[in-house]
Amino acid sequence: MTTTTTTRAETGAPEAAAPAAGDAKDAAAPFAPPRLAERARAIAANPQEWVHRVRLDPQGRWYERLHQDADHEIWLISWLPGQSTGFHDHGGSAGAFAVALGTLEEHRVRARREVGPGQARSFGPDYVHDVRNTSDAPAVSVHVYSPPLSTMRRYDVDAGGELVRLAAESADDW
Repeated sequence: MTTTTTTRAETGAPEAAAPAAGDAKDAAAPFAPPRLAERARAIAANPQEWVHRVRLDPQGRWYERLHQDADHEIWLISWLPGQSTGFHDHGGSAGAFAVALGTLEEHRVRARREVGPGQARSFGPDYVHDVRNTSDAPAVSVHVYSPPLSTMRRYDVDAGGELVRLAAESADDW
């Protein structure tokens, strides 16, 4: 199914946003974005647990789900130079990714950030970004989502710098 919708360019809560008054309990919840980032960092810091699984694919990013239960899922992704996700969101899921090896760049419509080994980014539902390997070397990252991904939407950026929704994917697509 392909739909076209123009949306605000900067959707989703940024990683550094402080919890609103009364939200401190939510930030400490087991599957809140800061906790997802901690989990991704911890797994990324232990390559002996997963490095034997990694594959490098010149046709596109390689990925493998390491864990899934009713509350969250964990993915391992490898990136060759030049590979990217394109602009996308994670539907109603919050998430985080940590770089284990190499360097990635996270792009928003009007900002970009380099994410190196041991660093993580976390985000709330409906956050739109593009993650890219712009380096000259492969990279590996760990991604954690809660609840498990059920849908993702893909976007492009129009000439005015606004996001245009291109398509929606369901978990059955991947």
